[in-house]
Amino acid sequence: MSHVTSKDGTRIAYERHGSGPPVILIDGAMCSRAFGPSCKIAELLKQHFTVYVYDRRGRGDSGDTQPYAKAREVEDVEALIQAAGGAAFGVGVSSGAALALEPAASGLALKKLAVYEPPFMVDDRSHAQLDHEGKLKALVAAGQRGAAVKYFMRDMVKVPAPVVFMMQLMRGMWRKLQAVAHTLPYDAAIMGNWQVPAHLTGLRTPTLAMHGGKTDTRLKRSVEELVKVLPNVRQQVLPGQTHNVAAAVLVPALVAYFKE
Repeated sequence: MSHVTSKDGTRIAYERHGSGPPVILIDGAMCSRAFGPSCKIAELLKQHFTVYVYDRRGRGDSGDTQPYAKAREVEDVEALIQAAGGAAFGVGVSSGAALALEPAASGLALKKLAVYEPPFMVDDRSHAQLDHEGKLKALVAAGQRGAAVKYFMRDMVKVPAPVVFMMQLMRGMWRKLQAVAHTLPYDAAIMGNWQVPAHLTGLRTPTLAMHGGKTDTRLKRSVEELVKVLPNVRQQVLPGQTHNVAAAVLVPALVAYFKE
């Protein structure tokens, strides 16, 4: 494990695997180097690239300087790009995909970007009026970490209630989710009003926008709307995939795109 220091002094923990051109993996909500899709993605991707897997601030071995702001997470990515030699490819999954679009839009040296199912709610503008960020902060401040996780899953990202119930029975996983519940407001802040940000029209980084062939319609619509906004984008459907994308399906698409 290594560290970079972000502009506000926060230490960001990361690991580097493989060899070749650098790729930075950007996780979604509650995921980290040790928990989530990045582990399997990195294992397959490192055969072709130098893969940088990091703990987003507030998770794992990274710091969590307050107050939080989305711009600080962009600076974290900038520090990782510098550690990677000054330029890199970028991959973002779920809310990590929404985050990955921001450093690219800011002009950071991401040579190409690949995003999988950023969870914009393009057909449900009610999300903008619900103050998810404020409700999550209140639950965390009250020590109700489990309630914050359930609120995030059921009310924000619409995970079916039976699935959330079954996850609570998986004690080890549920404890890991509760441990990072304090970072859920960060992902709510990243999603903003849950619409595709208008400023992405200025994003010139070549971008691959993907969704699964069996994913929820709202996530497919999110990618479709993103494709309408980005000026230099390609859309790709990964057959048979849902939001929980298999690394064995995602990685070949990444390799083909980055090696073009």
